[in-house]
Amino acid sequence: MRIILTLSLLISTYILTRAQGLTGFSRVGSADQREAEKKFDTLLQSANLDMWMKKLSSRPHHVGSEFGKASAEFIRDQFRSWGYEAEIETFHVLFPTPRIRVLEMTAPRKFKTRLREPSLQEDRTSGQTREQLPIYNCFSADGDVTADLVFVNFGLPDDYDYLEQVGIDVKGKIVIAKYGRSWRGIKPKVAQERGAVGCILYSDPEEDGYFEGDVYPEGPFKNQSGAQRGSVIDLPVAPGDPLTPGYASTADAARIARSEAVSLLRIPVLPISYGDAQPLLSALKGPVAPAPWRGALPITYHLGPGPAKVHLKLAFDWNNVPCYNVIARLQGSEEPDQWVIRGNHHDAWVNGASDPVSGIVAMLEEARVVAELAKAGMKPKRTIIYCAWDAEEPGLIGSTEWVEAHADELKKKAVAYINSDGNSRGFLYAGGSHSLETLMTEIANDVKDPQTNISVKERGKSLQAVNAPNSKARADILSRKNIVLDALGSGSDYSPFIQHLGIPSLNLAYGGEGNGGEYHSIYDSYDHYLRFKDPGFDYGIALAKTAGRATLRLANAELLPFDFKSFHRTASNYVSEVISLLDNMREATAAKNRMIEEKRFTYAADPTKTFRAPEKEAPVPFLDFSMLQNTMASLEAASQKFADSADLRNIQPDKLDALNTLLYQSEQQLLTEKGLPRRPWYRHTIYAPGFYTGYGVKTLPGIREAIEQRNWKEAQEQIEIASAALRRYTDRIEQSLQFLRQPR
Repeated sequence: MRIILTLSLLISTYILTRAQGLTGFSRVGSADQREAEKKFDTLLQSANLDMWMKKLSSRPHHVGSEFGKASAEFIRDQFRSWGYEAEIETFHVLFPTPRIRVLEMTAPRKFKTRLREPSLQEDRTSGQTREQLPIYNCFSADGDVTADLVFVNFGLPDDYDYLEQVGIDVKGKIVIAKYGRSWRGIKPKVAQERGAVGCILYSDPEEDGYFEGDVYPEGPFKNQSGAQRGSVIDLPVAPGDPLTPGYASTADAARIARSEAVSLLRIPVLPISYGDAQPLLSALKGPVAPAPWRGALPITYHLGPGPAKVHLKLAFDWNNVPCYNVIARLQGSEEPDQWVIRGNHHDAWVNGASDPVSGIVAMLEEARVVAELAKAGMKPKRTIIYCAWDAEEPGLIGSTEWVEAHADELKKKAVAYINSDGNSRGFLYAGGSHSLETLMTEIANDVKDPQTNISVKERGKSLQAVNAPNSKARADILSRKNIVLDALGSGSDYSPFIQHLGIPSLNLAYGGEGNGGEYHSIYDSYDHYLRFKDPGFDYGIALAKTAGRATLRLANAELLPFDFKSFHRTASNYVSEVISLLDNMREATAAKNRMIEEKRFTYAADPTKTFRAPEKEAPVPFLDFSMLQNTMASLEAASQKFADSADLRNIQPDKLDALNTLLYQSEQQLLTEKGLPRRPWYRHTIYAPGFYTGYGVKTLPGIREAIEQRNWKEAQEQIEIASAALRRYTDRIEQSLQFLRQPR
């Protein structure tokens, strides 16, 4: 009986171990890793996140500020106290700050905007006026202009198309646009392209104010004086210091003239509160704005132009300031020249409790506990590098300059980059290289949601199911075994790693239940965060558990857990999308031309009106996608073979290091040497921020945007370029197969 029980126990243990096996680990390795992660979880302390947030958000700390430097030194010293080799690597970067800010209405009546956020008794750091940056848009041009005002909705290309249809020309005018629907820098960029001489941005209360809920300090949403600072550098063209394009902004680096910088605006732009915007908008006449354009202010929204005339005057100090990146290393015990890099920025527009301190305190606690594990004998096999970036807010500058400075070494040694930024209570949001989808699925299965105690994977699926458009989509979501990573566009420090160097990357955060209007205002404070975002730092701990597992599993995996089948599945969807995009455009163009021939034409923004018909468009041609489709078929075969063979038992131990190198360098094959059209800094053929979407991603960007712009010659060229990149990627997988014994 004892023998039978013992045998039964052994079988049960074997089955359990197999069921809990981690991708890339042997059974013994999986057990050791899970034991380390169990200890990791028990050592995490939310009180540390609270303590560090109170300190790091106690004063404004933008790049070049006194407390920005002090914060970097504090973070460095924390890493050193835990046993890391930690240094500050300094760059010298362009950072304009305002000297003159004037926005006033000169007709039909006089009104001068306040351009100020008052301090609040309920917010203890809101009165630190000496150190606060004023309300402004960084990298606006200097300018002194007076012109009629035009309301342009969200300030996107389609909005200007509508204005053109109703006979409103913005040339020589100042435009006012709502924040939202796209990244802020796109709005003045489009205004400039359409001939406007200035741009004003404001947050309408419908998107960010009393329409959403109680305003601060009673509730979390933007009050009438709150305003969103932020950069308007042309991020989709290139992040980083605009005067050192493609190379690091060291103290002695050659710098181009500002007039030569392709990412800088030529018109002035200024953000204001909705309290300051209301008098300007209420003075407009002209056509009533179509229903989808109207916000929640108690006015009738008119388009203009005029009779509201405004005077906008801006002047900046265009200074170079020190940018302090903290770089901390924990040397790997077996593969010191393979690096797992983990980062979060430390600079803020003002006090920045939510953005970015909520993310960096989670990263600090994660790093502290990783060091504790190392001291207890659980030292990572690969080197872990923790980075606290400076100057993220003006344009991902600190991370971009570091990547450009160390590009050659990173291409050889960087296994992956794991990013976080702001964080609050809610659901796991994960984006990144789709070859890391299985890794993140296993992690999301293992991390428990603090509120519900179910896995963050299952809680995320429940949200997606609730928001599904129909029952079939809901059933598909609920039956899905893997989480689906979002494709990465821009807006945080992963961008130089994945889109410039082709380093596999992840971007992780929790959120969705901590919404509010504090973003980039003086009210992004410890007091606001503690009341409305993540009061007990439970989701800060969840972020530490999630990103910590990603870091440790990549650092300790015997066979790096890249899943090429997931990448193929997602990339195949992208190929289908661009083919459908072309087909749909062909059908829409034909239908539009028929309408023009029949002299009936309405505009989508206001279907009740008939407008002057535009010129007929040239027919959409057929493009040759066969090369791309054939490459995807080869990729499918290679990724399936790799999935069938990628078992540690099929690998000779002396080949494992070479195989892992092939795996983590595979994403570099997806780059194009010349970069994307009109923005060569972006080199990834699969993921890039959209030229007019900013943070929003465009997948297969060269092909997709050429089709959208009806540049058929370029579209065909980009099909060939993407096909060649995917062929190189497939070749790398096939090369990896040579290190694996095929299953019997």
